[in-house]
Amino acid sequence: MAELTKLISLARSTIYDKLNAKSPRHDPSFPRAVKLGASAIGWRQSEIHQWITTRSKNSQ
Repeated sequence: MAELTKLISLARSTIYDKLNAKSPRHDPSFPRAVKLGASAIGWRQSEIHQWITTRSKNSQ
């Protein structure tokens, strides 16, 4: 999570809001977390980079 927050410059709580369908900050295009173990999650780097690329193209 630390790498992800640094890479996309969003706080941990904002990332969880983007994943939460009930949140006003929900972003259905944000990549889903991948379960790594009993209590660990992660994200696929390729999906995060694709999300960043899509966001930058949409903001132009």
